[in-house]
Amino acid sequence: MVVEDDLVIASELERALRKAGHTADVARDGATALDLAQEGSYSAILLDLMIPAPDGVEVCRRLRSMGDATPILMLTAKDAIEDRVKGLDVGADDYLVKPFSMQELMARVRAITRRDAQMKSELIQVGDLELDPGSHTARRAGEDLQLTKREFTLLEALARRTGHVLSREAILERVWHNFETQPNTVNFHVSSLRKKVDREGWEPLIHTVHGVGYTLRPPEGG
Repeated sequence: MVVEDDLVIASELERALRKAGHTADVARDGATALDLAQEGSYSAILLDLMIPAPDGVEVCRRLRSMGDATPILMLTAKDAIEDRVKGLDVGADDYLVKPFSMQELMARVRAITRRDAQMKSELIQVGDLELDPGSHTARRAGEDLQLTKREFTLLEALARRTGHVLSREAILERVWHNFETQPNTVNFHVSSLRKKVDREGWEPLIHTVHGVGYTLRPPEGG
């Protein structure tokens, strides 16, 4: 995904990506970028810092808070150290200051997607539950759980913090970028997820910590 409000630059980036064998969606503002991230899965996001609200820093922060680990390369005309630090601190993987050569940009895209591919090749296992972040699939006791994208993101958020309690508010930030969503929404989706992950006859993995939130932990003894 290319997030750039300058039509000329966006067209040049899209053309360079297409020449390298990629396809790209273009968003001209932060709100559209967040919507596209929810609807699809991207191998990388080229994110301009100065875009219509929310700006690039806020888009990056929201994507990371909702558990989206897509590699992000920030693009900006700003070259102050403070701006670079701010972008990296909210979760960007790399930073490129305008003007830049397309040759360097494509090299950086290859680098961040290569690192991401290596990370996604690592399965997450909790007891007999297995998550594959690369294919967005989950299996338990050898059975495919047939999760929706939202359910997988929720389960992955819990699985990456196995044994730790995630509050409803923390789950809202990691899984939903709509901060007006009510905590009740979390309860509903956890209940739906439990029907698939903790079927009758399987020892429960998802546990409620009353007054706090939810946790995922392996069965006793394994």
